[in-house]
Amino acid sequence: MSGGKIVKVSGPLVIASDLADVKMYDVVKVGLPQLIGEVIGLDGNTAFIQVYEETAGIGPDEPVSGTGEPLSVELGPGLIGGIYDGIQRPLTVIQQMSGNWIARGIDIPKLDRKKKWTFKAKVSKGEQVITGDIIGTVQETELVEQKIMVPPGLAGEVTMIKSGDCTVEEVVCQLKQDGQSVDIKMAQHWPVRRMRPVKDKLPPSEPLVTGQRVIDTFFPVAKGGTACIPGPFGSGKTVVQHQLAKWADAQIIVYVGCGERGNEMTDVLMEFPKLKDPRSGEPLIKRTVLIANTSNMPVSAREASVYTGITIAEYFRDMGYTVALMADSTSRWAEALREMSGRLEEMPGEEGYPAYLSMRLAEFYERAGKVKCACSEEREGSLSVVGAVSPPGGDLSDPVVQSTLRVVKVFWSLEDKLAYMRHFPAINWLNSYSLYLDNISDYVGNKISPDFLVLRRKAIKLLQDEASLEEIVRLVGVESLSANDRLTLATAKSLREDFLHQMAFDPEDTYTSLQKQYQLLQLIMHFHHLAKEAISRKQNLDDILKYKIREKIAKAKYIPEDKIATFKELFNEVEQVFKGE
Repeated sequence: MSGGKIVKVSGPLVIASDLADVKMYDVVKVGLPQLIGEVIGLDGNTAFIQVYEETAGIGPDEPVSGTGEPLSVELGPGLIGGIYDGIQRPLTVIQQMSGNWIARGIDIPKLDRKKKWTFKAKVSKGEQVITGDIIGTVQETELVEQKIMVPPGLAGEVTMIKSGDCTVEEVVCQLKQDGQSVDIKMAQHWPVRRMRPVKDKLPPSEPLVTGQRVIDTFFPVAKGGTACIPGPFGSGKTVVQHQLAKWADAQIIVYVGCGERGNEMTDVLMEFPKLKDPRSGEPLIKRTVLIANTSNMPVSAREASVYTGITIAEYFRDMGYTVALMADSTSRWAEALREMSGRLEEMPGEEGYPAYLSMRLAEFYERAGKVKCACSEEREGSLSVVGAVSPPGGDLSDPVVQSTLRVVKVFWSLEDKLAYMRHFPAINWLNSYSLYLDNISDYVGNKISPDFLVLRRKAIKLLQDEASLEEIVRLVGVESLSANDRLTLATAKSLREDFLHQMAFDPEDTYTSLQKQYQLLQLIMHFHHLAKEAISRKQNLDDILKYKIREKIAKAKYIPEDKIATFKELFNEVEQVFKGE
């Protein structure tokens, strides 16, 4: 492809002339160091390029050459457990080559070209296959069996298939398509800005169990759903996302550190190899892909990082896996859009963000979902997306927050006041909401209990009543309240401290199964119900609140998962206490 030359350099934006053959979103090599860039605007033969590396030192008249390909990711064995930058360069390999700093213009294979993987064929010679069909498998880690699929756009008769130890570039299968022989390797490429094809989208029907009680019981997200976590600095957005990445009921986790501090990604890298998956006992890193584009990395690569992450997530979804993607944070991505928009001299929208901010956010979140995979068999997969938002000063009227809330169905409102009170997760139970309750009602009704959502509704009503009563208490004191209102305050306090509050460092409290969450909520609400009946029989509330069983209820969240039968004993003990009034 013919080359051009640099006309202007403005931070990450480079303007080049004489590029007649390039197309929008093509990857180009910029300047003498051959920096990686992407075409984001065209005006005749003039191209506007966002460069994903530091542009200091390059200037006018230096060459620009096109590659003829859009920004793409390599998909294949070797992804799991890897850590990549925003354009999928393997950071561990770069560290070995150039030390702790990424050398400018470095261009290395995204997947290991030398490592051999044991490929096991699943189809035979002569079979007909179409896009998405599984032709073989590779046991990538103890937790993940990677399924090698027919790349999109290919279909035909299998003319050659072989099992054995192969690299990602070796041909493992050949198809006959329209009279032509087509080679299939274990690695395939896909443009990051294009959604991978699916057969159909399905309504979400199962909750994504995270082990966090305030989320799973009060504001659940479904498998294939979308959620956002806005909150001010210090309210625990990253902590919540780390907890979700560690414990979410997903077979594959893709964690995108988009513009956040490097020490937060370091925490993930240090913790995940040590932490054990609660279902398998294997290290969590064996089912995780990490994309790191921290705040000291080039700003323009932040946009690429979220697309890189979600494309990798779609690839595993197409295998039929349950995938969860954590993006931390989309505000940093939006700030990168704002900077590039300003350098392009586009008309600014609200607070300087580009007018197309809402469209870009919607395009990103709509790639989530539960789908029928594009293949000849009946295969379903799901991709859930949880995005953190960091509005300045915690202002929820920020354009990024509002644009995000228009497209996601779960809102977890973090509050720094709760965090300062050492209440974690610091999710405000009065402002948050979930629109997936109807979707998952059949699942929790059949798998857990028919009255699970009824108890949830009653518990939230008590917390809302507590907020109203607090105004009265501040004015005239708690002594002026009726016995029933004082019981409401006591039960609401128990819900806050014994149910909603979780200790991440306690091995029993950091993760709670859905069944245990129901048993714990049922125990608290059962005591409330019996206490209310006792008050109607003129029983003294102060005496009721002194029952020792309340201490056992408070400590019930520390009961191990394998001793869940203990809740039935506590339930009966509560009844016995009130019978023996």
